[in-house]
Amino acid sequence: MNATATATQPFLHDGYVEEYRERGYTILRGVFTAAEIAALKQAFDRTYAEGMTHRATWRHQNRTFWVSEHPTVGRFVSGCQWQAWADPVLDRVRNDPRMLAILKPLIGEDIKQIINQMHWKTPGTGYNWGLHQDVRSRTPAHCFRELGTSYVQTAIGIDRHWAGNGAMKLLPFSHTRGNLQIDGGANHHYDTREEGVAKAGLDPAKLIDCELAEGDVALWGPYMIHGGGINTTADNYRRLYINGYVKAANCDRGQPVFHRGQPVPLTIPALIQYEDLYVRPEPHYPTDKASQLQRD
Repeated sequence: MNATATATQPFLHDGYVEEYRERGYTILRGVFTAAEIAALKQAFDRTYAEGMTHRATWRHQNRTFWVSEHPTVGRFVSGCQWQAWADPVLDRVRNDPRMLAILKPLIGEDIKQIINQMHWKTPGTGYNWGLHQDVRSRTPAHCFRELGTSYVQTAIGIDRHWAGNGAMKLLPFSHTRGNLQIDGGANHHYDTREEGVAKAGLDPAKLIDCELAEGDVALWGPYMIHGGGINTTADNYRRLYINGYVKAANCDRGQPVFHRGQPVPLTIPALIQYEDLYVRPEPHYPTDKASQLQRD
């Protein structure tokens, strides 16, 4: 990134592109202001309250609430997809000019979005996102070309993230090994699956915590091994706002988000991961396990 662009966007530190490509991830500090994070916290609270009105996982087109039951905690919401369709605060962030400034040196200015997710790490549930590579969800594979250089995942810290509240874990340089088909296991939302990493010939002791302050943005690629830790706090829900982007020319799916550097508004839901989008678009409670756990 040149000096002028760095001065205009001070969070774009020198060498972040090289760091991302070499280590498989990077963190940009202070991208969003305290006032913007306060508005996002309110959006998260609104969304969580809406999710709790549902008795189970619920879907409407690409919009989905993941709702679970815990024997002691009771019902809780672990995540939500594409709430940007319903909340203008969330919508503004996904195509904010700062997001384009971050993405442009990596994947250009014609971009589609394939992920819009909100995560809560509910205390007392043991719930997490087991160690994995995002390539596992980029299906069908022929729709996602040159994945390693065409796809960027971004995550905004809504709360401070540290080991105690289940900060995301990363395995630096693991992206250089390509698709390792890490085994998430039957209970991959309730353990960290370090043994899957070891089976792939990598050292789980090298996992690090992705520590974020409010307003920081983490970036990683589709082959980076990562996953959630366990939240051991009493009342911190460890909220994270994830938006995943792909170079438009190399993806047959996804929601257009930037065209020639200009933001593209949401208009018609695009086919991404939900194969029945045009068959069963109406609001419903999925009954099969695959649909309940389907991630974009």
